[in-house]
Amino acid sequence: RLPVARVCIHAGENNTIVTFTDLEGNKIGGSSCGVAGFKGTRKSTPYAAKVAAETAVTAVAGYGIEAVHVEVKGLGPGREQAIRGLQSAGINLESIIDTTPIRHGGCRPCRRRRV
Repeated sequence: RLPVARVCIHAGENNTIVTFTDLEGNKIGGSSCGVAGFKGTRKSTPYAAKVAAETAVTAVAGYGIEAVHVEVKGLGPGREQAIRGLQSAGINLESIIDTTPIRHGGCRPCRRRRV
């Protein structure tokens, strides 16, 4: 039984992955748009991210989680809707943290396309 857990949402360009962990980082359960039944380009929609978050909540329902700390990584289309999916499933959100990696300079970009 876990009253408080952590949810890591990875909002990629083509998919959204929702993972429940305990506060030490051990995985409890999770879901993604593909697991929720979406294929192809439908996985990259905000609605698919919301459904994935709701299926992740039902997957960990046996643990008795009441409140979560949310960590969001990525700038994909399902970013906001995954958080709303957690709220609509009836879970308290203690905090929302953005852990998107920001490059400072980074690698040299590909050459510009000449048409």
